[in-house]
Amino acid sequence: MKILHLSDIHMGGGFAHGKIDPETGLNTRFQDFVKSLTKAIDRALSEPVDLVLFGGDAFPDATPAPYIQQAFAAQFYRLVPANIPLVLLVGNHDRHSQGQGGASLSIYRSLGVPGTTVGDAIETHTINTRSGAIQIITLPWIDRSTLLTREIAENLSILEVNQLLLDRLQPRLEGEIRKLNPDLPTIVLAHLMADNATLGAEKFLAVGKGFTIPLSFLTRSCFDYVALGHVHRHQNLNKTNDPAVVYPGSIERVDFSEEKEDKGYVMVTIEPTQQPASKSFETTWEFCPLPVRTFRTIKIDVSKSEQPQLDILAAIDKVEIADVVVRLIYQLSPDRVELISTATLHEALSSAHHYTIQAELISQLSQPRLPELGCSVGDPMVALSTYLDNRPDLQDIATAMIAAANELLSGDNLGVASNRVLLDPESSPDAIDISPSVEHSSPLDHSDLDKSSPRQTKSKNADGQLTLL
Repeated sequence: MKILHLSDIHMGGGFAHGKIDPETGLNTRFQDFVKSLTKAIDRALSEPVDLVLFGGDAFPDATPAPYIQQAFAAQFYRLVPANIPLVLLVGNHDRHSQGQGGASLSIYRSLGVPGTTVGDAIETHTINTRSGAIQIITLPWIDRSTLLTREIAENLSILEVNQLLLDRLQPRLEGEIRKLNPDLPTIVLAHLMADNATLGAEKFLAVGKGFTIPLSFLTRSCFDYVALGHVHRHQNLNKTNDPAVVYPGSIERVDFSEEKEDKGYVMVTIEPTQQPASKSFETTWEFCPLPVRTFRTIKIDVSKSEQPQLDILAAIDKVEIADVVVRLIYQLSPDRVELISTATLHEALSSAHHYTIQAELISQLSQPRLPELGCSVGDPMVALSTYLDNRPDLQDIATAMIAAANELLSGDNLGVASNRVLLDPESSPDAIDISPSVEHSSPLDHSDLDKSSPRQTKSKNADGQLTLL
């Protein structure tokens, strides 16, 4: 039995890194996402596979625009005439903000699309394929409202709430396991954060919304394969492959946090065991990369350069930027601002598919290393803020990190008790960003461009004084 496992399509996301196609009127990054999904479905049809499993997060949110829904549906509907069953799992981005339902995917059940199963509850589905029947345990995104009431969680700490969630989830999963037919292969299809996964930006965006599940919940001998979704980086969490616990990752890069990650899907083969063994089935799998658009960061420190403009241009010339999403970050001392011609930088980057220019002013008084945080720093938010102030490479996700930390420490809508307060806005990256970065899609008319003010950031030192970074 051959199975194609993909996840985290996020159809309609990433528009900020694209431009409008004059022929179609559509964002080019939307077209990139459609192309990647098309290639995956092409493989399912050409193989052909017996089953397609989608691990959740079809769209950026639960109410995508009609044309985005249509593009998503058009690709998966190609499986119907080929008689290839499809299981669509509800992820965190597919749920309403109130935590109830999965509006973006439930429509497929309502329309009665042949061969399509929507996994929006913890239950076991027996799917008939051309190579025989298979059992799929669906485990959609679980948040606190799924298993707990406000009254039960009231006055509990975050750790206590998470433990209670696991205590509630475990018997639900055990109940499904008891229903399994040992003569059929079994797959768990789940959208979750596993406790030993290597996470990216999705970790910070989901803090306070869900909870981490121990790997031991998934590495059960009765499972022949565990198909996961949610984490955008491809990885196998169980190196023994007994069973394999696999994130296929997303099919396209969402932002620069995924710049160096391969994108693709997983092909799974489940066959009866040829030799007597404890398991009835043997599983093999292969990651299949997709040819997605390149993201590239060009970062250079010209704060001490006598010719910063030429040094920046030289750094651009060293890399291939044609049709690439580019982020140029240059660090500059205040006395050299006038030496930079922004219009010239725009011209140098004009062959890129899309580019961002981010200038950072570096004070001559800046500390060469991160400040030490002594044991006297008792407020974790102060420590986090200090750390982020000195990590310009994390500025893309700094806001999300601070928001997630605040939410984690202050409890959530279930009434978790806490006396934490929001971070002082003056310490927030959003509040101290004096001038935003400049974004453009090429080609670009530079006739009205002159010089732009570099990006400046403020940080408080140990004495409470403000310094430029």
